[in-house]
Amino acid sequence: MTTTIIGVTLENRVETAVEFQKLITKFGCEIRTRIGLHPSREDICLNRGIVLLEVNGEAELLREELSKQWDIQTMEFEL
Repeated sequence: MTTTIIGVTLENRVETAVEFQKLITKFGCEIRTRIGLHPSREDICLNRGIVLLEVNGEAELLREELSKQWDIQTMEFEL
């Protein structure tokens, strides 16, 4: 089985979060894990971040859809 990790860079995180969530919800059965990371401190929360998605099986369609709007990087693992 192939596991793919997709890293998605979100600029303007606050403005694009809803659209991003709608897209990945369509692939909910393929996405096993989602981790969102954004730089923050006590006095500031930046409006950019990275989301890591662990995808089982065929991830090509998800990669294509994500890359239309966001910068992505992928890694694949054979388990």
